[in-house]
Amino acid sequence: MKSLRLTTLIAAATFALLPSTARADVTYPDPQPITGQQIIHDPTVIHLKSGGYVAYSTGGIIGARTSRDRVQWDDAGNAFAAPPSWWYEYNATGDPWAPDLSYRAGRYWLYYAVSSWGTNHSAIGVATSPTGLPGIWTDHGKAFTSETTDAWNAIDPAVVQADGRLWMAFGSYWTGIRMVQLDPATGKALANAPVEHLATRPDAPYAVEGAYVLKHGAYYYLFASYDACCAGVNSTYKIRVGRATTVTGPYADSTGKPMLDGGGDLLLATHGRYIGPGGESIFQDKGKDVLAYHYYDGEDNGTPKLGLNTLSWTRDGWPKVF
Repeated sequence: MKSLRLTTLIAAATFALLPSTARADVTYPDPQPITGQQIIHDPTVIHLKSGGYVAYSTGGIIGARTSRDRVQWDDAGNAFAAPPSWWYEYNATGDPWAPDLSYRAGRYWLYYAVSSWGTNHSAIGVATSPTGLPGIWTDHGKAFTSETTDAWNAIDPAVVQADGRLWMAFGSYWTGIRMVQLDPATGKALANAPVEHLATRPDAPYAVEGAYVLKHGAYYYLFASYDACCAGVNSTYKIRVGRATTVTGPYADSTGKPMLDGGGDLLLATHGRYIGPGGESIFQDKGKDVLAYHYYDGEDNGTPKLGLNTLSWTRDGWPKVF
């Protein structure tokens, strides 16, 4: 679940739910040094076809950051000049969360969620752009929705192509991570498409969210944020990962424990000043997979900031952060 404003994100109450650990590294690398506008939440980043980078995030009207070199980041306003009117069906301020940015069919695609704290009356919207830059997006409305009668929550989208089809992982609490197939022409969920189940926790309130799916080698890897975000230095967020041979699962960690039973190798967790890393996404840059996430800075009153680390892959095909 995500809050409505970045200030609320920092101040929200927290709780800790600790799943069993598969492989837990005792130390973690720090994020790469960056300068400029570092404040961000739930980042999605892409290396633009025109050169440079853009990042979008939770907070305001999908906040934007741009960079020429992936080191110096500048505030670039918002993806949209004003909220589309339908956003107000889901919260009073028209505030979107957790965007996902990708490039397909000659266009950039931006998915995002609109909801309010503590409810699964939620929607995932979709917009397209020829450049991927802020202010040049056309909104196409709702791609997928959930209601209080559903067992899932339509937030935290992450789109992936697999075997010639288009899929979207999503979910937060409410039984965890789900997946639905999309129409590649519209970018919206196929009519009557089944909702697949990818990951959850055995303990209520099923604190799994912020999924991202990546194809590497013969496997699909499901990255997800576990435990509590949005509480500054009290946040307990961490990133876990499992893999499957098909995009809809079943996903399991390196010990074989299913992610539908709380499994997931621990990829990145609190270390030093870098508290509660999560809200992750992955983008490709110069032939490498780069993990983007937010952390709460323990030396700056828990301010959420951008973390970037390159992923390496072990001989047996598991990701590691360096």
